Amino acid sequence: MPISGSDDASAELRQAYLHLLKRSLTDTMHEMSCEMSPNGVLLKHLTPTHPRWTGEDWPTLAETMAGVKRLECVQHCVERVLEDKVPGDFIETGVWRGGTTMFMRGLLKAYGIRDRSVYVADSFQGLPPPDMARYPQDEKIALHTVPYLAAPLEQVREGFSRYGLLDNQVVFIEGFFQITLPRLRDRTWSIVRLDGDMYGSTMDGLDNLYPGLSVGGYLILDDYYHVPESAQATDDYRARHGITDPIERVDKFSAVWRKAKPLPS
Repeated sequence: MPISGSDDASAELRQAYLHLLKRSLTDTMHEMSCEMSPNGVLLKHLTPTHPRWTGEDWPTLAETMAGVKRLECVQHCVERVLEDKVPGDFIETGVWRGGTTMFMRGLLKAYGIRDRSVYVADSFQGLPPPDMARYPQDEKIALHTVPYLAAPLEQVREGFSRYGLLDNQVVFIEGFFQITLPRLRDRTWSIVRLDGDMYGSTMDGLDNLYPGLSVGGYLILDDYYHVPESAQATDDYRARHGITDPIERVDKFSAVWRKAKPLPS
């Protein structure tokens, strides 16, 4: 796509790099993949319907739980906002090992973009306990008891460094969202990707980030079709603000919409 005036050879090299980056970050480069099971680590053959390919498992080696299809969605959204010159940085809330934000940074690098940053927002200690006073909808969620979901900040930073993507265009936001995201309300975004797995985490992301999402920018929901609480928070927010932009399905779990107009003042 003609984002910058590059020739066919450089465009082909760019797409080859992004293809390899997607496959490496999702651990779909090889014939076999590791996955967690109650009996330990299993080796499984990778096919187009394998849960690692489609982002439906908890991998042992991948940098992201998202499958290839969800990273292709990120690529499409990033390339559109670059081509259409939609202003704003990129952010993901709930990054785990950071693979999806690494891919965002890789996209900026591939296109030679130096005036946008990728914000990497996470507690880096797992999910919070449900805040029943603010969000009783999370009553049945107990993901804070799952150590596997906690990836320390240094592990994420090391991952960025290993891929040659750790620089001053990567901004780490450490802490639970109800504390950190209000501090970002004055930022302008072109890509907001929410992966909070809870009503509260999703609502904190929408309340604090969606007003700053530029018209023409994308709101990506990692678990809209997978976590009912996340879907409910999204639907409640859209209803409260009269948002009617169509929600498009990405895969079995994920959804996206493009912001067509600013929120009413």
